[in-house]
Amino acid sequence: MLDVIRLGFSEDLPGGDQHDEFGLPPGPVEYHAAWDVQRQVHADVVAGRRPNSLILLEHQSVFTAGKLTSENERPRDGAPVVDIDRGGKITWHGPQQLVGYPIVTLPAPIDVVGFVRALEQALIGVAAAFSLETAPVEGRSGVWVVREGEEDRKLAAIGMRVSKRTTMHGFALNCANDLSWAENVIPCGIDDAGVTSLSAELGRRVPVAEVIDVAEAAMTDLVAERTSARSR
Repeated sequence: MLDVIRLGFSEDLPGGDQHDEFGLPPGPVEYHAAWDVQRQVHADVVAGRRPNSLILLEHQSVFTAGKLTSENERPRDGAPVVDIDRGGKITWHGPQQLVGYPIVTLPAPIDVVGFVRALEQALIGVAAAFSLETAPVEGRSGVWVVREGEEDRKLAAIGMRVSKRTTMHGFALNCANDLSWAENVIPCGIDDAGVTSLSAELGRRVPVAEVIDVAEAAMTDLVAERTSARSR
């Protein structure tokens, strides 16, 4: 079972969301407020008070830096950055980017790399549902648009942490968000590739509201597979 929590978005979703349940205002969620919810849900999953969970949301505009971020990769204009306890480097979150935090207890022996690779494949499947071909890139996490003769472009970023056998943080899938943020940092510490979105690649606006059901279904299948007896 996967408990899906839809937390806050810039446009109304069919069926609404659960911001009231967590004492949040409507709309994209301020990063620290979402982090508090994530840690609360993580503690509940670890303690067995809540089943494996997936938080889906949009953030208010924010840069976050993982533990491997170098000083020269931070915003050139001095914009504030939230330093957090996930892996990876610096990235941005904001309206019309779908962020997912799978909070999932992994079976022993724990295979964090396998979970991340499975998450990449799930997001590749989401892009394929919109007729966009994407791929992993060896040595680089996330999901990429890779075409001969063109610069590689990152569609989705992934940064995970595992605490008490249970995952935290997750993925950010660019849907219809602004991409100019990447000009202010070295996104994910990669200076020889670009960033992109479903909207940029498909030549039409693809909002989070159009993507969220597909992403939720893909994540539900992923969690069922990675927590089943077959993955032990």
